[in-house]
Amino acid sequence: MSEDKEAIDFDFDLWMQMAKQDPHQFELMRQQVINDLIAQAPSHLKMRMEGLQWQVDQIRKQADNPMMACLQISQKMWKNVLGEKGLLHALQQPQTFTDTSREASSGKILSFNRYKSEK
Repeated sequence: MSEDKEAIDFDFDLWMQMAKQDPHQFELMRQQVINDLIAQAPSHLKMRMEGLQWQVDQIRKQADNPMMACLQISQKMWKNVLGEKGLLHALQQPQTFTDTSREASSGKILSFNRYKSEK
């Protein structure tokens, strides 16, 4: 991180105190920080970030306790780093990495006008 960029001011003790004393407010603050981070992301990453956050939230909702949620989220992260087609694979073999957004944009556009019923 360069010196000209602002460091995130994160007060762990404040967040820990909030989680203990007012879990509802803690959750609102947590969601706001996440939303702000996604909003600041480049537009081509926002949908992916929202999808990943949704997956994390579902893991948290379904877990029996916070520790189980943490373990499952950590396992998901490591699978995406070390698993097939994961980050490590992409870094080791960048020539096999393809940009799927480019592939998706080369599709044929269909016109559905002829299927509209005339009244």
